[in-house]
This record gives sequence, C-alpha cells and structure tokens, in this order.
Amino acid sequence: MSHIALVTLVVRDYDEAIGFYTGALGFELVEDTDRGDGSRWIVVRPRGTEGTGLLLARAKNEAQTAAVGAQTGGRVGFFLYTEDFTGDHARMLAAGVRFLEEPRHEVYGSVAVFEDLYGNRWDLLQPA
Repeated sequence: MSHIALVTLVVRDYDEAIGFYTGALGFELVEDTDRGDGSRWIVVRPRGTEGTGLLLARAKNEAQTAAVGAQTGGRVGFFLYTEDFTGDHARMLAAGVRFLEEPRHEVYGSVAVFEDLYGNRWDLLQPA
C-alpha cells in the first residue's frame, strides 16, 4: 500500500461544501460525478497536489446528519500544510474562514486552528 487516497467528510449539502472548500480554502474540484441515485461522488484536494483528497459525502440519515461537523469529537481532525502560512492565513481570513485562535509559532512550526463551514476543526500548519 502506498498512500491514503481519500478521506470521507460528511456534509449537509454538496454545493455549499464545494463552495467552501474551493472558495474559502482554495482547493480544486477533482471530480463531481452524478451517481444516478441522487448522490454524487465529489472529490476536492489542495490545489496543485496529487495527495490525499476529501470525498464530500452528503449525509443520508439522522445519524450521519448528527455527525456533520463533529466527526472527530471536537478535536482537530484535519491538518492543512502550507508553505506560506502568513499569506494563506490572510487569504482565508479575507474569505471568511473562522479561526479559533491567533497564529502561534511553536517549535514544530506556525499554526492556527480554524473551523470549516460545519465546525470541523483544522490546523493550518507551516512546519518549521
């Protein structure tokens, strides 16, 4: 096995999720395929990378709807690496991304926790 290709993120609505991840975070839409049953296969990932993507899966029942925004129990569950922390932080703020703290400069790098549109917590991180 060579790598993890996709991680599923349960969302309320396909189009609002695509809008947030491609707009506010600057990801690229890799695939948006209608599956013929009202569901879609949607993959986004950081622009210009070939790494792990997010499979945006619309909640189908009450249990899945309850998990939207709480898939990691309130912990940071996603780590978005950057080579331009200051620039990406400023761009994301301007796009309306909600940061939960001011940027910190730790031994391991520069970091700030933010929430996606559902409340899932992410680290924006530039390794030292």
